[in-house]
Amino acid sequence: MVPVSNLLKVSAYCALCLFQRGYMEILEATEDPAVRLQALQAFIQMLARNFTSTAVPSVIGTMRERLIKEVTGNLDPCAERKRRSNYEAMRVLPLVEETVSSELDGGLRFRKACLASIVGNIMEFHIPGHSFDYNQLSNLIHEAEKDLVIDDIPKAYNVARKAGLVLYLADNAGEIAFDTLLVKELVNATSKGRVVVAVKGKPVHNDATMEDALFVGMDKVADSLITTGTDAMGLIPSECGQEFLSYYDSADFVVVKGMGYAETLTELGLRVPHFLLLRTKCMTVANYFQVPREKNIAKIL
Repeated sequence: MVPVSNLLKVSAYCALCLFQRGYMEILEATEDPAVRLQALQAFIQMLARNFTSTAVPSVIGTMRERLIKEVTGNLDPCAERKRRSNYEAMRVLPLVEETVSSELDGGLRFRKACLASIVGNIMEFHIPGHSFDYNQLSNLIHEAEKDLVIDDIPKAYNVARKAGLVLYLADNAGEIAFDTLLVKELVNATSKGRVVVAVKGKPVHNDATMEDALFVGMDKVADSLITTGTDAMGLIPSECGQEFLSYYDSADFVVVKGMGYAETLTELGLRVPHFLLLRTKCMTVANYFQVPREKNIAKIL
């Protein structure tokens, strides 16, 4: 389970996941049999060319998403699933918020908000071996602590309290509703600073866009709400917009959600602490962090 390097590259486990997610998305993107076949042929050819030992999973995922949108003409194949995720998350959000706000101590509220945010990261589709039930979201909040296998939350709280600018990189639709709770606590912790939240500039799989952020009310809790300026999965600075890069380069602390960001961050030289929050939904990511699958991670990079 020890990673072969400090870079998070594809493994054999990624092959089925990359294909299955693309296959299912093609079926959702169009009902035209001819277009489906055309998209599958182009997708398989792309995988054959790019699935190499030096590839980053989320980079191939970005290529997959762009190819599917181009061939099918559907610019947001996951739109309906994102709407459902947002709705279901908002349905249980008041209960989760009550759990967080019941703590009088700021550090404990921050901890519970981190755990709630991580639980939201289970809302991911078509990963082989990973499943979730919307009806279990509230129960998973109470189980989040026992599934936390890397715990840098106290350290992150101390860093946040000293930060002048915190940049929060959101991941998926649905889970972004729970992210509002953590953003609130970051705003409280950095009372003399600012918290800026970034979502994707264009639809990519089930990642949150500005539409999702506004639906869950993120604009009401963050000091600023921006986009990355791109539809890339994870963080590829060369593809990001200038506004995003300006905030990223100025941030004292970066909070990062999800596996896609984890995969790309290992490719970068990190100037400031990055606080990674995720659920290990696949073996490649779990093995990299040397933890079991389907566990919670809160790690300072």
